[in-house]
Amino acid sequence: MSKPTRRYYRTIFLGVAAMGVLVWSAIEQFNIEPKVMLQLFLVTLLVLGLVIASAAAVFFVWMWLRRFLEKKG
Repeated sequence: MSKPTRRYYRTIFLGVAAMGVLVWSAIEQFNIEPKVMLQLFLVTLLVLGLVIASAAAVFFVWMWLRRFLEKKG
């Protein structure tokens, strides 16, 4: 495995580990219930999906307008 590939995997591993520690500390240190953390995670995924869908809709409208205006001109 090349050095850049190892660095890439190491960065992913460290990011996932840091998020795991964040969730663990929220549950243990601040007495947040795991059920609440799961709800927050699901709401975050929903909002992320809405942002991606909105960006895709804007992109397709932009491309449609570009094609429409090029045919007219």
